[in-house]
Amino acid sequence: MRANGSPQAVISGGLLQMFGLGIMIIGDSGVGKSESALELIARGHRFISDDVVQVRRTAAGRIIGKAPAMSRFFMEIRGLGIINIKEIFGASSICRQAPIDLVIRLKKWHRKKEYDRLGLRFPEDSIILGERIPQLNIPVAPGRNIATLMEVACKVHILRKRGYQASHELVTKLQRALASESKRVGL
Repeated sequence: MRANGSPQAVISGGLLQMFGLGIMIIGDSGVGKSESALELIARGHRFISDDVVQVRRTAAGRIIGKAPAMSRFFMEIRGLGIINIKEIFGASSICRQAPIDLVIRLKKWHRKKEYDRLGLRFPEDSIILGERIPQLNIPVAPGRNIATLMEVACKVHILRKRGYQASHELVTKLQRALASESKRVGL
């Protein structure tokens, strides 16, 4: 689909602005995307869209997301029904559109699945309209605070863009300690 000459698409997911980043939240139905987004809005992050995001690629290759006009300001929460974010949290809780900087995929936790616990692997990418967007996967299980994990994921992404990775720092410290110990014992 094209409008004004730029490629467009509709993606199932939500979109928030957090720490100056456009964060696309995707995942299976019922995994907690909207509830997590609602918690983040209550913490002061800005709401753009729930359930469906219209995306377009700019001439510069940025992917911009916004809510369809019909559902702008609205969110569906199981047990509460349709709520109006602007009316509940005020106009400052809303953002019309944002470049999509990070995709967070919420996945149901599977006991037997192996998860990256150290962060040594760089996150996979999501492809939207032919553009690569960094993607982090967060396993969802009872007792995990998904909203907090999403905030930390944003901070981790910001630090990675600046060239810092905590896992690399830890590996470097470990290598230095092992080298020092090897010298001490004469290996």
